[in-house]
Amino acid sequence: MFDLNLGLTVWTSLVFLALLGILWKYAWGPILTFVEARESGIQDKLDQAAKEREEAASLLSEYHQQLADARRDTQQMIAEGKEAGDRIRQEIEEKARVECESLIDRAHESIERDKEIALQALRKESVDLAIVAAAKLIGNRLDDAKDRELIADYIEDLSEHGEEVEA
Repeated sequence: MFDLNLGLTVWTSLVFLALLGILWKYAWGPILTFVEARESGIQDKLDQAAKEREEAASLLSEYHQQLADARRDTQQMIAEGKEAGDRIRQEIEEKARVECESLIDRAHESIERDKEIALQALRKESVDLAIVAAAKLIGNRLDDAKDRELIADYIEDLSEHGEEVEA
């Protein structure tokens, strides 16, 4: 293994030099061309990325300016809207207060009229109810519990008939 063979060394050197010559002539040129093309493509992409970054920075600056303008305009619109809203609210409140007072006055008058009518109707119904209850009690005089039951049944019948009339 550690013996030097002069023939083998010469042939190995010749084959190596021949292979190196073939690679130099046929492979080394295309490999270098490919590497240079790739380097050039990468450099172009880096240049384009730098250009796009500058454009993006310019657009971002413009966007920030437009955003500031929009905020200013929005604040102004909000202030004007609040003023108009307050004015309209005050007008509506005044109209509503006047209408409310008018409605309250009419409602008081209507309530008083309805109250008088209801009291008259209640008096008449009370008298009628008392007369009918007394007539039933006199006609079916059994005991105190039976009297209460008859009156309760009669009032229930009247309330059912009264609901039918109202409906």
